[in-house]
Amino acid sequence: MPAWCKSLVDLWLRDSGVDEGSVFRRVLKNGVRQNAGVTPNMVWDVVKRCAKNAGFDHLAPHDLRRTCARPCCEGGGELEQIQFLLGHASVQMTERYIGCKQRLREAVHDRVHISLAGKLP
Repeated sequence: MPAWCKSLVDLWLRDSGVDEGSVFRRVLKNGVRQNAGVTPNMVWDVVKRCAKNAGFDHLAPHDLRRTCARPCCEGGGELEQIQFLLGHASVQMTERYIGCKQRLREAVHDRVHISLAGKLP
């Protein structure tokens, strides 16, 4: 989790008084916090409302996943890490999903410089 995100969650936990159970809770229209956590549908409704306010009429949950994954790939993130982030069973699925290919010209083993000169009998 990025440090900026953790600091915001820590701030929320401190200010909300939440010390166990679900981190994010339902809040009634009158501002009273409930003990029940938010549901995926509640989160999606908020995302859709914010997207519409920002001028995005057609937004799907997978658009947000790609919006996270593609910059990770373009920024040099390893496909295996992105695969784990997305929860894909195979790296090939991650490649198809985000449209990135493994960078075989920049293979990780090419960054390891081992010299056997003078070491062999």
